[in-house]
Amino acid sequence: MKPIVRWIALACVIAAAAGGGWYWWRAEQDDLPDYIAAANGRIEAEEVNVAAKYGGRVMEVLVREGDTVEAGQVVARMETAEVEARLASLEAEVARAREARAEAQAGVVQAESELRLAGQDLARTESLIAKGYATRERLDQQRAQQDNGRAALQAAKARVATAERGIEAAEANVRQVKAELAEAVLRSPRDGRVLYRLAEPGEVLASGGRVLSVLDLTDVHMIVFLPTGQVGRIALGAEARIVLDAAPDYVIPGEVSFVSPEAQFTPKQVETQSEREKLMFRVKIRIAPALLRRYAEQVKTGLPGMAYVKLGRTGEWPERLMPHLPPQG
Repeated sequence: MKPIVRWIALACVIAAAAGGGWYWWRAEQDDLPDYIAAANGRIEAEEVNVAAKYGGRVMEVLVREGDTVEAGQVVARMETAEVEARLASLEAEVARAREARAEAQAGVVQAESELRLAGQDLARTESLIAKGYATRERLDQQRAQQDNGRAALQAAKARVATAERGIEAAEANVRQVKAELAEAVLRSPRDGRVLYRLAEPGEVLASGGRVLSVLDLTDVHMIVFLPTGQVGRIALGAEARIVLDAAPDYVIPGEVSFVSPEAQFTPKQVETQSEREKLMFRVKIRIAPALLRRYAEQVKTGLPGMAYVKLGRTGEWPERLMPHLPPQG
């Protein structure tokens, strides 16, 4: 067969497939009430990463790909020997700062005692001056001693305040290092299933290095695209149904949780009504988290299927689209 003939034959096959797909889509639409829209899509789930906040060596990874994890579950640990040594050094600094505060507080007690004694000596001298038994020089000396005592007390209190600030700074450093230790224990941020194990024990990661990728099994949805005329009639929270190609006998209930404010496949210039009808909007159909928790072991992403969305609040679902779920377990 000549190349040009093969190309023509291939083009005919593609055209026939496209035409068949279009007629199938039209047949699917025609088989439904006018208040229900249909479109194909795939089951998707939100993917979240478990990453090391601080750089370091991976000590252990506690889960495998495919394992189900719960929010807060420990899934990996980083090495912490260096951080623990730094923590011990900082805790010693806290102890020294507290000793310095105790010494400064003792200095305050001593300065108060000396000031009190200086005040008593001044009072006696003033009494003697009144009786003519002391000199003015002695009185001036006692007054100067009392002033010195006040200055010494202020200095002692300032040393206490400095020691307090030293303790606060040392304790803040300890808290920071303890936070680093806590971050070395990696936990799953959500209920889900481990999709990828991205690091192994012994690997050294930079700050933010990913260890695991987890699928959030509480946020499973299907993304579909619907034309302008149908999207305009969809309300957030509208009822929806999902039927998977792999399990056509089951009908999964859902609801519209998002409608894109911007059209996809938009022509550069939209001028005529026929062009506006070509605009397609992204619609997200979400499966209820409570239902997902019941069927967590059976949730699989990537499965293709059909989504059906009720346009408006009125109208009943056809019998074939009434919710029908597989047995649990």
